[in-house]
Amino acid sequence: MAAGLSSGALLLSINNTQQQHHCCQTFSFRRRRRRSRSSLDLSRLPLPLPTRASLSRPTRFRVLCQYTGLSGPDLAVQVGQDRLLKVPVSNIRNFSIIAHIDHGKSTLADKLLQMTGTVQKREMKEQFLDNMDLERERGITIKLQAARMRYIFKSEPYCLNLIDTPGHVDFSYEVSRSLAACEGALLVVDASQGVEAQTLANVYLALENNLEIIPVLNKIDLPGAEPDRVVREIEEVVGLDCSSAIFCSAKEGIGITEILNAIVERIPPPKDTAERPLRALIFDSYYDPYRGVIVYFRVIDGTVKKGDRIYFMASKKDYFADEIGVLSPNQMQVGKLFAGEVGYLSASIRSVADARVGDTITHYSRKAEKSLPGYEEATPMVFCGMFPVDADQFPELRDALEKLQLNDAALKFEPETSSAMGFGFRCGFLGLLHMEIVQERLEREYNLNLITTAPSVVYRVNCVNGDTVECSNPCLLPEPGKRRSIEEPFVKIEMLTPKDYIGPLMELAQDRRGEFKEMKYITENRASITYSLPLAEMVGDFFDQLKSRSKGYASMEYTFLGYKESELLKLDIQINGDHVEPLATIVHKDKAYAVGRALTQKLKELIPRQMFKIPIQACIGAKVIASESLSAIRKDVLSKCYGGDITRKKKLLKKQAEGKKRMKAIGKVDVPQEAFMAVLKLEKEVL
Repeated sequence: MAAGLSSGALLLSINNTQQQHHCCQTFSFRRRRRRSRSSLDLSRLPLPLPTRASLSRPTRFRVLCQYTGLSGPDLAVQVGQDRLLKVPVSNIRNFSIIAHIDHGKSTLADKLLQMTGTVQKREMKEQFLDNMDLERERGITIKLQAARMRYIFKSEPYCLNLIDTPGHVDFSYEVSRSLAACEGALLVVDASQGVEAQTLANVYLALENNLEIIPVLNKIDLPGAEPDRVVREIEEVVGLDCSSAIFCSAKEGIGITEILNAIVERIPPPKDTAERPLRALIFDSYYDPYRGVIVYFRVIDGTVKKGDRIYFMASKKDYFADEIGVLSPNQMQVGKLFAGEVGYLSASIRSVADARVGDTITHYSRKAEKSLPGYEEATPMVFCGMFPVDADQFPELRDALEKLQLNDAALKFEPETSSAMGFGFRCGFLGLLHMEIVQERLEREYNLNLITTAPSVVYRVNCVNGDTVECSNPCLLPEPGKRRSIEEPFVKIEMLTPKDYIGPLMELAQDRRGEFKEMKYITENRASITYSLPLAEMVGDFFDQLKSRSKGYASMEYTFLGYKESELLKLDIQINGDHVEPLATIVHKDKAYAVGRALTQKLKELIPRQMFKIPIQACIGAKVIASESLSAIRKDVLSKCYGGDITRKKKLLKKQAEGKKRMKAIGKVDVPQEAFMAVLKLEKEVL
């Protein structure tokens, strides 16, 4: 094994009691290194390399140092050059990690980078591949990353390409393209929690791409871990053979070597198709303000080198590849990439829309016959209005959205004007999490103070003249006489829950107009409930209610089914006879009265009283379904009239009534900003 190790080979110490003195000697060696660098001889170090027998059981490893005879920047360059060395295609392994949120995916990726020496110990930090502060705070992966690792197995060097993917359903298309770039995947399951909804969804995506799946049970060091129960659960629910499942603890470093060995032994290498015309799959891209769009890709067929004229088959754009390299995990330039390798390219591309996820790269002069399958345009599913609290910030909001769109081709926006909130934008998102992330980034990175309207979905309106209109804004809905029917998007939702909470969750789905499909027990104590549900009912607080009613134990996953005709109506709010367009909503016929009553009551509390009576009405067309009135501020005109005939009092009251009537005719009610914000919050809860 020693013969196959390069000069940058790792010195590993096994944390066993018999070898503690070796660690001490290694550290004392590092202290002495300052005095005499030239007099060191690695062969005299009392550090025996671990044997195959010692690696057969889960062991804890720690990277102590990396000695090359160099120091400082030269050391980093040498280590980097080792990872850039080419290996045969048969020694390349492309894999991904799939897991539910908070099952230890990022921690495991950190440990793999550390164990292979890809990241130095002094540079290491938790969630190394999660670059955004938002990802670290929430503990989720939003933007996928890739890393190239070098691993020595049975004296042979192997190139392991890890593609770290987000786990949330909003980014399922990006996950599917990342999995299409791999030959295998690590299925990470928490040994204390078991199989969750997003675990299943990502496993099905991996199976669709014919990947070799390696089951890994993480967090076995926890007191509540039940690995045997979870193994049975995976076999029953997913149908995977778990006889060779790996038990590990990424945090403690247990079983990491077994995972690396399994990646080499069980995941198949890519096919050697370097002679064919170039076809490379884009699985991610981002915008760099100095170099333009940086594209992450996997070479499926052929080769690509620096200076090649490349062609994007979906967007039909061509560029010259100015820079080509690998991600390890920082960008390192190389001259050429072959079939099976993962890397990045820079070609002075100005827009992410020209290099979309799922597109195929080929040579301009020798184009491939057909592109790689699976490419789709990103389609926004959830819409909301975004308005700056301070109207002067409108130009800054526009610039911020344009900058975000450079990195996020799925984000769509168009200008919108509201009589209440002024100028803003109607924005389209992949889902609720995507919407929250964009809003938080706008507020945090660009110092904007925003008001967002209640999220809505895209409705299809079938008109009397045969046209079909897509409408995401209630204000743009055609008149009742012009429309024949309205269709809304439906999703298939799968909830995994302990059996104690089946009743409350079924009640929640029924209240949201859900249509029951099936229920099955995946184990003795856990059930899977499937419903068909309107997307509009889910974009509110459905997920919060699910967690609340199940005390946090249930999880959910949804997939888009299509459009279905529903009895939908436009609910208008009138204040003093005037329509207030920003408060208009599209609701189902059965919920119209409840929503109208809630909105009118809330507005009555929030609108300040005037000198005349103000009617607040919820209307469907010309029909008023809920009404409240705000009484006038009255002056006591009879206070000075302490005697005399009743006709004197009637005359004064009549004169006051005429003044109020005239005032009401010409009076204008200003709804304060606070009232709009409170009603928008209420809409989010009620809808």
